[in-house]
Amino acid sequence: MLAGTVFPASVLATLSGQEEERQKSFASLMLAVVLSLFLVYLVMAAEFESLLHPLVIFFTVPLAAIGVVAILLVTGLTVNVVVMIGVVMLGGIVVDNAIVLIDAVNTLRNEGLSKRDALLQGGRRRLRPILMTTATTVLGLLPMALGFGEGAELRAPLAVTVIGGLVVSTLLTLVVIPVMYMILDPERAPLPLAAPQAVRAGSVAPSGALPAS
Repeated sequence: MLAGTVFPASVLATLSGQEEERQKSFASLMLAVVLSLFLVYLVMAAEFESLLHPLVIFFTVPLAAIGVVAILLVTGLTVNVVVMIGVVMLGGIVVDNAIVLIDAVNTLRNEGLSKRDALLQGGRRRLRPILMTTATTVLGLLPMALGFGEGAELRAPLAVTVIGGLVVSTLLTLVVIPVMYMILDPERAPLPLAAPQAVRAGSVAPSGALPAS
């Protein structure tokens, strides 16, 4: 409406009040999202001693964004400051499942397994912990999402945002993260076979050798 209205040259029309505060809040929250993701990346890079593995894990973030958009469409909620706070929380929550999975895969590869076998075994070993972690978080946020108690309409969007992003991210993480790991992580040379143990004293000597006196 403002764009289609012609004002005199001396008149300037701007949005103020709650809309102005919303724009300021969104700008600060977007900065908080970027900063939180950067700090999470630094922590993972130090833990894995690699710049590639945290990048693979970060593919869970857009997967969580899919869940946030889907749950907002289903519930009819609007994007507000509380929802953005939930998005900031998701930046540190959704990477947990991928960290557990990638850590198990790296451990198996260090034991000598191929990349494909390590992904298959690591997925089987970490499936239950990943599902349990997601289930406990979702169930803990469910009362808040259902809106029990006074002021629930302010807290519910945060819980709904985290639940939607976490559930969708967990389901897609079990498929997308192994695929991205398979594509991006380089192949490693096979580990050398263990050296044969030394012949103990008193064991059978090689053929043609005289026994020690």
